[in-house]
Amino acid sequence: MVDFPLHTANSAPEGAKVNLQAAEQKMGFLPHIFAKMSEAPTLLEAYLALDSIYAKTSLSPVEQQAALLAISADNLCSFCVAAHTGGIKKAGADDDTIKDLRARNTPNDAKLAAVTRFARHLNAQRGWAAQDELDAFLEAGFTQQQVLELVIACALKTLSNYTNHIAGTPLNEELKPLAWEAPST
Repeated sequence: MVDFPLHTANSAPEGAKVNLQAAEQKMGFLPHIFAKMSEAPTLLEAYLALDSIYAKTSLSPVEQQAALLAISADNLCSFCVAAHTGGIKKAGADDDTIKDLRARNTPNDAKLAAVTRFARHLNAQRGWAAQDELDAFLEAGFTQQQVLELVIACALKTLSNYTNHIAGTPLNEELKPLAWEAPST
């Protein structure tokens, strides 16, 4: 396996330094995924920009995080499952919902069940959504706009999950209480 550097704001390529400094200031620590992404400053920039855009979608913060957590669990990305466990807790999800999503199960809440089911389907089918899945999502009270907003969730998780798989991103100490071990495949 290639050993990708775990950069700091000082060691990162010039094009990543400002983004790393801003992320560390905002979060109170530098997530290792950003440290790994910074080897390709444009990847880090793309991820941060897309994450900021996704936060503006019409999905609620809990729905946004539920989709990201569900996709990350399906993609067996331990780093992102831990990170989005923290994100969904901060957004206000209850412990049972979080436990279900981490176990790759369907949450009891009907809206979150619909969001995660469709996000998982979209991810697994690489965008080739089946009509019955589209219909079920829309019948659950979501809109065509939100169908397309979940494409952003899939794009975000492609960027981060793939990076973590390739670069072997270790979990930050700050995220270790939220650690998740991917099931063996």
